[in-house]
Amino acid sequence: MADDTQGAAAPQPAAAPSMNLVGQYIRDLSFENPGAPSALLAGGGNPAFNVSIAVGVKKQNDEIYAVELTLNAKANRDETVLFNVELVYGGIFRLKNVPEAQLSPLLMIECPRLVFPFARQVLASVTQQGGFPPLMMEPVDFSAIYRQNLAKLAAQGNAPGAPAAPANAEGEKLN
Repeated sequence: MADDTQGAAAPQPAAAPSMNLVGQYIRDLSFENPGAPSALLAGGGNPAFNVSIAVGVKKQNDEIYAVELTLNAKANRDETVLFNVELVYGGIFRLKNVPEAQLSPLLMIECPRLVFPFARQVLASVTQQGGFPPLMMEPVDFSAIYRQNLAKLAAQGNAPGAPAAPANAEGEKLN
């Protein structure tokens, strides 16, 4: 008796999705301490902090994406600017076999979540080296930022965009 499956190709199992962090980098870092040294000596009440966060994604090739966090932080005491810092911190991610429907949430939520602690440490270190206590940002809910941006796009009548569309969370207040 002959085996009927002898000549038929066996079905190939679908390759499992994977995500790898290939590298991290600082693309831009600017720290301004306009009142130094007098602002450091003046003392006074607690400063007010204004922090904004933006997420951007740039496709490098079929598998590689650069995910960048732009963090802007400003500290004021009354009308005086104590410091102003801008950091663009990125991660390079290799994504394989990720379904199209999962690509945007992965790039706009999970990838930023993975590199945020490193960007946060750079921000804390720079503010401390500028003569201030380290600025320790609270954890960020990138899922909420993503949902807000989808709602904005829907309100504007646009379909959810490609993963390259930036996500912003402006004006997060820290005290």
